[in-house]
Amino acid sequence: MSRKIAPIVITTMVIFFFSCKEEKKIQEKPNALTLEQKIGQMIMVGFRGTEITENTPIYKMISDYNIGGVVLYSRDLPSKEKEKRNVSSPSQLKKLNQDLQAINKNKLLIAIDEEGGFVTRLSVDNGFQYHKSHQTIGAIANLDSTKLWAANMAEELAELGINMNFGPVIDLNINPKNPIIGARERSFSDKLDVVISNSEIFIKEHNTNNIVCVPKHFPGHGSSASDTHKGLADVTNTWSKKELIPFKKLIEDNSINVVMTSHVYNENLDTLPATLSPKIIKELLRKDFGFEGIIMSDDMQMRAISNFYDFETAIEKAILAGVDILLFSNNAAPCEENISDCVEIPFDTEIAKRAIKHVITLVKEGKVSEKRINESYQRILKLKTQL
Repeated sequence: MSRKIAPIVITTMVIFFFSCKEEKKIQEKPNALTLEQKIGQMIMVGFRGTEITENTPIYKMISDYNIGGVVLYSRDLPSKEKEKRNVSSPSQLKKLNQDLQAINKNKLLIAIDEEGGFVTRLSVDNGFQYHKSHQTIGAIANLDSTKLWAANMAEELAELGINMNFGPVIDLNINPKNPIIGARERSFSDKLDVVISNSEIFIKEHNTNNIVCVPKHFPGHGSSASDTHKGLADVTNTWSKKELIPFKKLIEDNSINVVMTSHVYNENLDTLPATLSPKIIKELLRKDFGFEGIIMSDDMQMRAISNFYDFETAIEKAILAGVDILLFSNNAAPCEENISDCVEIPFDTEIAKRAIKHVITLVKEGKVSEKRINESYQRILKLKTQL
């Protein structure tokens, strides 16, 4: 009887071995990207146009360079709004997002800044819902209201085909006159419990609708007295370790899989802007807080970076610091007339190509290791398989 069973067992083992081998091939094949394609996944860009064709620059960025994501805007700042951006109506935006996803077999991150209040890309005038600001929601002090607010927002984004929201803002409202946080009602509160509890609900409701949240701005932008969009924001004398607590708590609770850095300058932590700082990203966020998800830069074209570092240097420093996704809004406002040291940043249809080619050069020259690229790519791939 054992002699009859033995061949059956051997045959079964052989079939199992080859089926596992074949399954492994099937799993590996979609992920077998070139170095250039992996680097492409680390790039997220803004673009012009409310619709796309095969001749549209963003189509080529996705199809030819395999960029990992796009960010949507309703206004085109470089042209002083003479050019059209991405949002005109719900039906138009939904079609645009469907067309974007269809370009490439790899999942595309389609992101937006939809915080509510002053920071919205979806205006009521264009047929979208109105969402209250973080500050208004925090002041209501009713978590049921927060849940309804966040659910309505997330459901709208999901219906439009958006799968990433640059929020919640988990900066503490330490300086209410802060021109880019407090004065624009972007913080829930100056109280830790209010920021944390409202942020948790915001994230949960977005996750329920299969939307990735990107809490911001690490390691804290709420105490600044200036705007990183326009230049240096030095928080050395105003920042406190308390501003780290919302990030630490959400990480400990496994609530988040992406964090956005800020470009603030903070000598308490380093003499580099946070986005370019290994001490802040590798040591504090990765090692001390144990964060294993994706680290995304704030817009690399904001003046806190571009006024002090050229395009290539900023990219190199950000990757070496530990940034996984480099965000290029391609939507920088023109320099103000009374600011002499401002660097003009025009809209660039080739921005993704330029960024990718430069990172390839960094790898070839041994300044960035291929292992470092693979680390970011694997994190991005893991996130996308969950969408």
